[in-house]
Amino acid sequence: METWYYVVDSIDGDYANLKRTDVEIDDLKIVARALLPAEIAVGSQLKYECMQYELV
Repeated sequence: METWYYVVDSIDGDYANLKRTDVEIDDLKIVARALLPAEIAVGSQLKYECMQYELV
């Protein structure tokens, strides 16, 4: 399993825009907030592993 790291760049209603922090990629990933921890905010650090997001 791969592990990816993100930071919450912005929150737009039911979606959050995530920016990868472990590799150089300019694109943002749009993720439904229902898939993310409830306590996220702009600037939150996330780890994606085994198809789940968790705060770090």
